[in-house]
Amino acid sequence: MNKFKLSLILILVFSLDCFAHQSGDNGVRNTAISSGIGLGSVLAVVVSWERNKSVLLAFLHGIFSWLYVVYFVLTRKPEEKR
Repeated sequence: MNKFKLSLILILVFSLDCFAHQSGDNGVRNTAISSGIGLGSVLAVVVSWERNKSVLLAFLHGIFSWLYVVYFVLTRKPEEKR
């Protein structure tokens, strides 16, 4: 359940920027599409949290998104290959 709460909090924090702008009729929709959080970022944050249990590293790895996901796959430990 803690993973779910952490993922939800991170998604909400990253999506605040999407809903902070007000510009016309479709401002929120256009902003959410142009600066929304991607699948790679969410995956990188969750994987980083599971491995390191560090919010700072999870945030940093979320910025690098797919680069960290590929790094994680290449450097997995045997107990992480369940």
